[in-house]
Amino acid sequence: MDLAENPEACVRFDRHAVYLGTPGGRQDCPARLRGRTEALLIQPATAARSAVTENRTARTYRATADRITVTAAYGDDRGSIQRILRSAGLPVAAPETEQTAVAPVPADATSFRGEGFDACTAPSQSAMDAWRDASDYGAIGIYIGGLNRACAQPKLTAAWVRTQYANGWRFFPLYVGRQPSSDGGSCGGGCASITDPVPQGTAAADDAAKQAAALGLGKGSVIYNDLEHYTRGSTVTARVLAYIEAYTERLHQLGYRSGAYGSVSSLITDLVANVKTITPPDVIHFARWNGESTLTDPSIPAKLWADHQRIHQYVGDTTETHGGVKISIDRNRLDVD
Repeated sequence: MDLAENPEACVRFDRHAVYLGTPGGRQDCPARLRGRTEALLIQPATAARSAVTENRTARTYRATADRITVTAAYGDDRGSIQRILRSAGLPVAAPETEQTAVAPVPADATSFRGEGFDACTAPSQSAMDAWRDASDYGAIGIYIGGLNRACAQPKLTAAWVRTQYANGWRFFPLYVGRQPSSDGGSCGGGCASITDPVPQGTAAADDAAKQAAALGLGKGSVIYNDLEHYTRGSTVTARVLAYIEAYTERLHQLGYRSGAYGSVSSLITDLVANVKTITPPDVIHFARWNGESTLTDPSIPAKLWADHQRIHQYVGDTTETHGGVKISIDRNRLDVD
Protein backbone atom coordinates (compact mmCIF):
# COMPACT_ATOMS: atom_id res chain seq x y z
CA MET A 1 0.00 0.00 0.00
CA ASP A 2 1.26 3.45 -0.95
CA LEU A 3 0.82 5.63 2.13
CA ALA A 4 1.23 8.83 0.12
CA GLU A 5 -1.92 7.91 -1.77
CA ASN A 6 -3.66 6.64 1.38
CA PRO A 7 -2.58 9.03 4.17
CA GLU A 8 -5.28 7.86 6.59
CA ALA A 9 -4.46 4.16 6.17
CA CYS A 10 -3.87 2.29 9.41
CA VAL A 11 -0.43 0.67 9.42
CA ARG A 12 -1.11 -2.62 11.17
CA PHE A 13 0.91 -5.76 11.72
CA ASP A 14 -1.93 -8.22 12.32
CA ARG A 15 -2.35 -8.97 8.61
CA HIS A 16 0.02 -9.55 5.69
CA ALA A 17 0.88 -6.24 4.05
CA VAL A 18 3.67 -4.07 2.68
CA TYR A 19 3.34 -0.36 3.45
CA LEU A 20 5.41 2.13 1.45
CA GLY A 21 6.03 5.66 2.70
CA THR A 22 5.55 7.60 5.91
CA PRO A 23 2.42 6.83 7.96
CA GLY A 24 -0.04 9.71 8.00
CA GLY A 25 -0.49 11.91 11.03
CA ARG A 26 -4.11 10.85 11.39
CA GLN A 27 -4.23 7.11 10.76
CA ASP A 28 -7.77 5.75 10.79
CA CYS A 29 -7.12 2.79 13.09
CA PRO A 30 -9.77 0.81 14.96
CA ALA A 31 -9.38 1.27 18.70
CA ARG A 32 -8.89 -2.43 19.34
CA LEU A 33 -6.45 -4.43 17.22
CA ARG A 34 -4.41 -7.37 18.49
CA GLY A 35 -2.16 -9.97 16.85
CA ARG A 36 1.01 -10.25 14.82
CA THR A 37 1.96 -11.71 11.44
CA GLU A 38 4.46 -10.98 8.66
CA ALA A 39 4.23 -7.36 7.48
CA LEU A 40 6.60 -4.61 6.34
CA LEU A 41 6.67 -0.85 6.71
CA ILE A 42 9.26 0.77 4.40
CA GLN A 43 9.86 4.48 4.99
CA PRO A 44 12.24 7.03 3.47
CA ALA A 45 15.21 7.90 5.69
CA THR A 46 18.68 9.43 5.66
CA ALA A 47 20.59 6.57 7.26
CA ALA A 48 24.34 6.67 6.79
CA ARG A 49 24.92 2.94 7.30
CA SER A 50 23.12 -0.38 7.20
CA ALA A 51 22.05 -1.69 10.59
CA VAL A 52 19.51 -4.13 12.00
CA THR A 53 17.99 -4.54 15.46
CA GLU A 54 15.71 -7.37 16.50
CA ASN A 55 13.31 -7.73 19.41
CA ARG A 56 12.72 -11.48 19.70
CA THR A 57 10.10 -11.02 22.42
CA ALA A 58 8.05 -8.63 20.26
CA ARG A 59 8.97 -10.44 17.00
CA THR A 60 10.10 -7.31 15.21
CA TYR A 61 13.11 -6.31 13.12
CA ARG A 62 14.05 -2.68 12.55
CA ALA A 63 16.54 -2.02 9.78
CA THR A 64 18.17 0.96 8.11
CA ALA A 65 19.82 0.99 4.71
CA ASP A 66 20.54 3.50 1.97
CA ARG A 67 17.69 6.03 2.20
CA ILE A 68 15.18 3.66 3.81
CA THR A 69 14.05 2.43 7.21
CA VAL A 70 12.26 -0.91 7.47
CA THR A 71 10.04 -2.15 10.29
CA ALA A 72 9.43 -5.85 9.78
CA ALA A 73 6.99 -7.74 11.98
CA TYR A 74 6.70 -11.51 12.01
CA GLY A 75 4.43 -14.10 13.54
CA ASP A 76 5.43 -17.72 12.99
CA ASP A 77 7.55 -17.16 9.87
CA ARG A 78 10.68 -15.37 11.02
CA GLY A 79 12.62 -16.97 8.18
CA SER A 80 10.65 -15.19 5.46
CA ILE A 81 11.36 -11.81 7.02
CA GLN A 82 15.05 -12.66 7.35
CA ARG A 83 15.21 -13.62 3.67
CA ILE A 84 13.58 -10.35 2.64
CA LEU A 85 16.03 -8.32 4.72
CA ARG A 86 19.00 -10.33 3.44
CA SER A 87 17.89 -9.71 -0.14
CA ALA A 88 18.28 -5.99 0.60
CA GLY A 89 21.80 -6.56 1.89
CA LEU A 90 20.87 -6.04 5.54
CA PRO A 91 22.91 -7.86 8.24
CA VAL A 92 20.24 -9.99 9.89
CA ALA A 93 22.78 -12.57 11.07
CA ALA A 94 24.05 -10.28 13.83
CA PRO A 95 21.34 -7.80 14.82
CA GLU A 96 22.32 -4.99 17.15
CA THR A 97 20.81 -4.20 20.53
CA GLU A 98 17.63 -2.12 20.55
CA GLN A 99 17.53 1.44 21.82
CA THR A 100 18.38 2.02 25.47
CA ALA A 101 16.90 4.14 28.23
CA VAL A 102 16.65 7.91 27.92
CA ALA A 103 16.29 10.58 30.60
CA PRO A 104 12.92 9.96 32.23
CA VAL A 105 10.01 12.33 32.52
CA PRO A 106 8.94 13.10 36.12
CA ALA A 107 7.74 10.25 38.30
CA ASP A 108 4.06 11.26 38.19
CA ALA A 109 3.81 10.48 34.47
CA THR A 110 1.57 7.45 35.11
CA SER A 111 -0.43 9.01 37.95
CA PHE A 112 -3.80 10.57 37.15
CA ARG A 113 -7.35 10.97 38.41
CA GLY A 114 -9.96 11.70 35.78
CA GLU A 115 -10.89 10.84 32.21
CA GLY A 116 -8.54 9.11 29.78
CA PHE A 117 -8.64 7.46 26.39
CA ASP A 118 -6.56 4.84 24.62
CA ALA A 119 -6.00 4.60 20.88
CA CYS A 120 -4.34 1.87 18.85
CA THR A 121 -1.63 4.21 17.55
CA ALA A 122 -0.28 7.33 19.25
CA PRO A 123 -1.94 10.40 17.69
CA SER A 124 -0.06 13.16 15.91
CA GLN A 125 1.00 16.27 17.79
CA SER A 126 -1.71 18.36 16.16
CA ALA A 127 -4.32 15.79 17.19
CA MET A 128 -3.04 15.71 20.77
CA ASP A 129 -3.11 19.50 20.93
CA ALA A 130 -6.64 19.65 19.55
CA TRP A 131 -7.91 17.10 22.06
CA ARG A 132 -6.09 18.78 24.94
CA ASP A 133 -7.88 22.04 24.18
CA ALA A 134 -11.32 20.71 23.26
CA SER A 135 -11.93 17.53 25.30
CA ASP A 136 -12.20 16.55 28.96
CA TYR A 137 -9.44 13.95 28.63
CA GLY A 138 -6.21 14.33 30.55
CA ALA A 139 -4.58 10.91 30.17
CA ILE A 140 -3.80 8.69 27.19
CA GLY A 141 -3.20 4.97 26.98
CA ILE A 142 -0.16 4.26 24.81
CA TYR A 143 0.69 0.82 23.45
CA ILE A 144 4.41 0.60 24.14
CA GLY A 145 5.17 -2.93 22.94
CA GLY A 146 4.48 -6.64 22.93
CA LEU A 147 4.34 -9.27 20.22
CA ASN A 148 0.56 -8.87 19.90
CA ARG A 149 0.62 -5.08 19.51
CA ALA A 150 -0.99 -4.77 16.09
CA CYS A 151 -0.67 -1.07 15.24
CA ALA A 152 2.53 0.62 14.14
CA GLN A 153 3.67 3.49 16.36
CA PRO A 154 5.46 6.01 14.11
CA LYS A 155 4.68 8.92 16.45
CA LEU A 156 5.48 7.19 19.74
CA THR A 157 8.98 8.37 20.68
CA ALA A 158 10.66 9.68 23.80
CA ALA A 159 10.34 13.20 22.39
CA TRP A 160 6.60 12.68 21.87
CA VAL A 161 6.22 11.51 25.48
CA ARG A 162 8.18 14.49 26.82
CA THR A 163 6.09 16.93 24.80
CA GLN A 164 2.77 15.44 25.91
CA TYR A 165 3.91 15.41 29.53
CA ALA A 166 4.92 19.07 29.31
CA ASN A 167 1.50 19.85 27.83
CA GLY A 168 -0.23 18.31 30.82
CA TRP A 169 -1.01 14.81 29.57
CA ARG A 170 -0.43 11.75 31.73
CA PHE A 171 -0.10 8.15 30.56
CA PHE A 172 -1.22 4.59 31.13
CA PRO A 173 1.29 2.46 29.18
CA LEU A 174 -0.08 -0.81 27.79
CA TYR A 175 2.00 -3.85 26.84
CA VAL A 176 0.29 -6.40 24.58
CA GLY A 177 2.22 -9.59 25.23
CA ARG A 178 1.12 -13.19 24.94
CA GLN A 179 -2.58 -13.81 25.37
CA PRO A 180 -4.66 -16.42 27.23
CA SER A 181 -5.81 -17.79 23.87
CA SER A 182 -5.22 -17.07 20.21
CA ASP A 183 -8.82 -16.07 19.56
CA GLY A 184 -9.94 -14.30 22.72
CA GLY A 185 -11.20 -10.74 22.93
CA SER A 186 -9.83 -8.65 20.06
CA CYS A 187 -7.46 -11.35 18.83
CA GLY A 188 -9.59 -12.96 16.15
CA GLY A 189 -7.37 -16.04 16.01
CA GLY A 190 -4.18 -14.11 15.31
CA CYS A 191 -2.59 -13.79 18.75
CA ALA A 192 0.38 -15.72 20.11
CA SER A 193 -0.78 -17.37 23.32
CA ILE A 194 0.73 -18.22 26.68
CA THR A 195 2.33 -21.67 26.60
CA ASP A 196 5.04 -21.48 29.28
CA PRO A 197 3.74 -18.84 31.67
CA VAL A 198 6.56 -18.15 34.11
CA PRO A 199 9.44 -17.58 31.65
CA GLN A 200 7.09 -15.84 29.20
CA GLY A 201 5.72 -13.54 31.89
CA THR A 202 9.25 -12.75 33.02
CA ALA A 203 10.37 -12.03 29.45
CA ALA A 204 7.35 -9.78 28.92
CA ALA A 205 8.28 -7.75 32.00
CA ASP A 206 11.89 -7.42 30.85
CA ASP A 207 10.76 -6.15 27.45
CA ALA A 208 8.02 -3.92 28.85
CA ALA A 209 10.48 -2.21 31.20
CA LYS A 210 12.97 -1.80 28.36
CA GLN A 211 10.38 -0.24 26.05
CA ALA A 212 9.12 2.05 28.81
CA ALA A 213 12.63 3.24 29.66
CA ALA A 214 13.34 3.95 25.99
CA LEU A 215 10.30 6.25 25.96
CA GLY A 216 11.38 8.06 29.11
CA LEU A 217 8.97 6.29 31.47
CA GLY A 218 11.25 5.53 34.38
CA LYS A 219 11.20 3.36 37.47
CA GLY A 220 8.06 3.69 39.52
CA SER A 221 5.87 3.90 36.42
CA VAL A 222 2.95 1.50 36.08
CA ILE A 223 3.04 -0.74 32.98
CA TYR A 224 -0.22 -2.54 32.21
CA ASN A 225 -0.16 -6.03 30.72
CA ASP A 226 -3.08 -6.26 28.29
CA LEU A 227 -4.80 -9.66 28.58
CA GLU A 228 -7.83 -10.02 26.34
CA HIS A 229 -11.03 -11.81 27.35
CA TYR A 230 -10.89 -15.59 27.75
CA THR A 231 -13.10 -18.43 28.89
CA ARG A 232 -12.16 -19.13 32.48
CA GLY A 233 -11.21 -22.65 33.47
CA SER A 234 -8.66 -24.60 35.45
CA THR A 235 -5.96 -24.82 32.77
CA VAL A 236 -6.25 -21.39 31.19
CA THR A 237 -6.80 -19.68 34.55
CA ALA A 238 -3.70 -21.32 35.98
CA ARG A 239 -1.63 -20.22 32.97
CA VAL A 240 -2.89 -16.64 33.15
CA LEU A 241 -2.29 -16.30 36.88
CA ALA A 242 1.22 -17.75 36.66
CA TYR A 243 2.00 -15.41 33.76
CA ILE A 244 0.75 -12.23 35.44
CA GLU A 245 2.45 -13.16 38.71
CA ALA A 246 5.79 -13.68 36.94
CA TYR A 247 5.27 -10.40 35.08
CA THR A 248 4.51 -8.57 38.31
CA GLU A 249 7.39 -10.02 40.29
CA ARG A 250 9.91 -9.25 37.56
CA LEU A 251 8.66 -5.68 37.12
CA HIS A 252 9.07 -5.17 40.85
CA GLN A 253 12.66 -6.41 40.62
CA LEU A 254 13.25 -3.86 37.84
CA GLY A 255 11.76 -1.01 39.87
CA TYR A 256 8.46 -0.69 37.99
CA ARG A 257 4.89 -1.19 39.14
CA SER A 258 2.63 -3.78 37.57
CA GLY A 259 -0.78 -3.16 36.08
CA ALA A 260 -3.13 -5.67 34.50
CA TYR A 261 -5.85 -4.98 31.93
CA GLY A 262 -8.67 -7.44 31.47
CA SER A 263 -12.38 -8.12 31.45
CA VAL A 264 -14.33 -8.27 34.69
CA SER A 265 -15.74 -11.60 33.48
CA SER A 266 -12.34 -13.26 33.03
CA LEU A 267 -9.03 -11.82 34.27
CA ILE A 268 -10.46 -9.61 37.01
CA THR A 269 -12.65 -12.39 38.40
CA ASP A 270 -9.66 -14.74 38.45
CA LEU A 271 -7.47 -12.13 40.17
CA VAL A 272 -10.10 -11.43 42.83
CA ALA A 273 -10.53 -15.15 43.52
CA ASN A 274 -6.79 -15.72 43.87
CA VAL A 275 -5.54 -12.42 45.27
CA LYS A 276 -4.28 -14.07 48.48
CA THR A 277 -2.39 -16.88 46.72
CA ILE A 278 -0.42 -14.96 44.08
CA THR A 279 1.56 -11.74 43.86
CA PRO A 280 -1.19 -9.53 42.42
CA PRO A 281 -0.69 -6.54 40.13
CA ASP A 282 -0.42 -3.16 41.81
CA VAL A 283 -3.16 -1.60 39.67
CA ILE A 284 -6.09 -3.11 37.80
CA HIS A 285 -7.47 -1.77 34.52
CA PHE A 286 -10.85 -3.44 34.30
CA ALA A 287 -13.07 -3.55 31.24
CA ARG A 288 -16.81 -3.36 31.69
CA TRP A 289 -18.44 -1.45 28.85
CA ASN A 290 -21.44 -0.18 30.77
CA GLY A 291 -21.08 3.47 29.80
CA GLU A 292 -20.62 4.51 33.44
CA SER A 293 -17.57 6.60 34.32
CA THR A 294 -17.14 5.02 37.76
CA LEU A 295 -14.42 3.08 39.56
CA THR A 296 -16.53 0.55 41.42
CA ASP A 297 -17.80 -2.77 40.13
CA PRO A 298 -19.88 -5.56 41.68
CA SER A 299 -17.17 -8.10 40.82
CA ILE A 300 -14.41 -6.20 42.68
CA PRO A 301 -14.60 -6.00 46.49
CA ALA A 302 -14.24 -2.44 47.74
CA LYS A 303 -11.24 -3.37 49.91
CA LEU A 304 -9.17 -4.59 46.93
CA TRP A 305 -7.10 -2.17 44.82
CA ALA A 306 -8.66 0.55 46.96
CA ASP A 307 -5.77 3.01 47.33
CA HIS A 308 -5.90 4.82 43.97
CA GLN A 309 -5.23 1.55 42.11
CA ARG A 310 -7.97 1.35 39.49
CA ILE A 311 -8.82 2.23 35.91
CA HIS A 312 -12.24 1.45 34.46
CA GLN A 313 -12.58 1.08 30.69
CA TYR A 314 -16.26 1.88 30.42
CA VAL A 315 -16.75 2.37 26.65
CA GLY A 316 -14.94 0.43 23.95
CA ASP A 317 -14.30 0.90 20.26
CA THR A 318 -16.01 4.24 19.77
CA THR A 319 -15.16 7.28 17.65
CA GLU A 320 -15.01 10.83 18.98
CA THR A 321 -14.22 14.19 17.41
CA HIS A 322 -12.70 17.05 19.39
CA GLY A 323 -11.23 20.22 17.94
CA GLY A 324 -12.06 18.90 14.48
CA VAL A 325 -9.96 15.74 14.94
CA LYS A 326 -11.58 12.28 14.84
CA ILE A 327 -9.96 9.33 16.67
CA SER A 328 -11.21 5.80 17.38
CA ILE A 329 -10.78 5.20 21.09
CA ASP A 330 -11.77 3.40 24.27
CA ARG A 331 -12.94 5.58 27.16
CA ASN A 332 -11.50 5.15 30.64
CA ARG A 333 -11.87 6.56 34.14
CA LEU A 334 -8.59 6.64 36.08
CA ASP A 335 -7.70 6.83 39.75
CA VAL A 336 -4.00 5.99 39.92
CA ASP A 337 -1.31 7.49 42.15
